[in-house]
Amino acid sequence: MSGVVNVWVSSADTHSERRIDPHITVAQLKGKLELITGVPVPNQAITLLASEADPRVLATLDDDEKKLGFYGIADWQVLKVVDTNPSTSLTGQLTDVTQVDKFELTDVEYAQRRDTVLAFKQRNKVGRFAEKEASEEPEVSPESYNIPVGARCEIESQEPGLSKRGTVRFIGTTKFSKGIWVGVEYDEPIGKNDGSVQGEKYFTCSQNYGVFVKPEKVKVGDYPVEDLDIDMDEEEEM
Repeated sequence: MSGVVNVWVSSADTHSERRIDPHITVAQLKGKLELITGVPVPNQAITLLASEADPRVLATLDDDEKKLGFYGIADWQVLKVVDTNPSTSLTGQLTDVTQVDKFELTDVEYAQRRDTVLAFKQRNKVGRFAEKEASEEPEVSPESYNIPVGARCEIESQEPGLSKRGTVRFIGTTKFSKGIWVGVEYDEPIGKNDGSVQGEKYFTCSQNYGVFVKPEKVKVGDYPVEDLDIDMDEEEEM
């Protein structure tokens, strides 16, 4: 069709590109817009905007007898349609979520459903439900380290040539960290605790004489008590 213009039609529920004949009247336009926007003809208030990027109102199409060309309608302008009585129609309700009842589940109800992402992960062993890799390090028993309770020992220090001596008071698993830990009572008050960590007691000694270290840092042997005058703050000690 020659002489048509391309415009945008916008309403509460629609936004689309349309081809409009500028020779039709406003009344004829309203009949077409009712099919596009769902706004009944008697309820339509139509304004002509400059463009999508420029919402200036160029004209109000309020005379049903006038043709669109009278208002200077041109390509890529916007015909904005407002429903002046939305209570009599369904316009605007498709985008108004305030009236929609929310569907909510408790954590227990969600866990019991079989059509959820959680259930899918459980069935397919995905994420935290995946089986542990066979290559994970096997559990090691305290006996495999040959560090008997009551043995004298030296604790490896980060400073070259400097070691700290004490007596093994505990070896085994703990609640504060994974793996095997060795509890040592130092000969001097250079430790971090009294044999307790996070309220759990593993052995008994004076405050600041106790420490927990990994077995790899412990050397068992005939180590006599020495007078030490140092203030250490070792990493990997609890």
